[in-house]
Amino acid sequence: MPDQAESEEAEERSSPSAHVVYETIRQEGEDELQRNSSALAWSALAAGLSMGFSFLAEALLRRHLPEARWQGLITKLGYSVGFVIVILGRQQLFTENTLTVVLPLLLQKKLSVLLNVLRLWSIVLAANLAGGFLFAWAAAGSGAFDPELRGFFAQTASEAMSAGFGTIFLRAIYAGWLIALMVWLLPFAETARVWVILLLTYLVGLGHFPHIIAGAIEVFYLLITGAKSMGEVFGGYLAPALLGNIVGGVSLVAALAHGQIVGEKGGSEGKKGGESIDGRGGKSRAMCAERSAGEAGVTRSILL
Repeated sequence: MPDQAESEEAEERSSPSAHVVYETIRQEGEDELQRNSSALAWSALAAGLSMGFSFLAEALLRRHLPEARWQGLITKLGYSVGFVIVILGRQQLFTENTLTVVLPLLLQKKLSVLLNVLRLWSIVLAANLAGGFLFAWAAAGSGAFDPELRGFFAQTASEAMSAGFGTIFLRAIYAGWLIALMVWLLPFAETARVWVILLLTYLVGLGHFPHIIAGAIEVFYLLITGAKSMGEVFGGYLAPALLGNIVGGVSLVAALAHGQIVGEKGGSEGKKGGESIDGRGGKSRAMCAERSAGEAGVTRSILL
């Protein structure tokens, strides 16, 4: 039988439970809902501008690589640049920060919480798009980039609108799904945070899964240069990408993960005599609760 020291060491080295991850993200969502509209808007505007570096990095890589079938394997590394800046910089990005606030809503199911969630979503989305438009305008209309590079901007942007409404919607579900999964992986990734962001966002770019903000910068470039009309940009790309990201991020990840946690809690509460799920009783339950609270607190201090 292991002694107490060995048991405590094993407890410390074990992976955090789904309950701990859920509680960490839920508490972060509560904090986001308490932020005032001005702070949200400025942070989201910065995120929209920062996401423009994905567009720039991909075009730069495309410029310096030969035309080949493997070119996309390299150029899509640039797609991750904006996400790294935004997420590590703790800026407000639609489909990333906006996912965490869904958990308090699913838990409380109050009209006031729903209205607060919609407030945050609308502010973040509008400010993200505004920042993205400003970056696209600077890329298209300023003298910061030479004509050759602007040609690669146009080539990169054209790929975003190469599919129809239905295809963009379906692909955007996968983008929302992957970004939402990233949110669940990051709290305890620790030193691997950059690799988690790079891996999942690289997959989003490589699979041509539309992300509402990253893709918006590309189609805004086409709009500003006159290659696409406003109806094509908003109706043919932004609308299906937004809907798909919401379905993938909220329905397939937040709601399902919430259902898992709530279902497990309901099952444990129904145990006769108040036993814990693993049958070790109140002492085990108290130890788990203490560990969960500690881990959640440490993680929140890292995140914030």
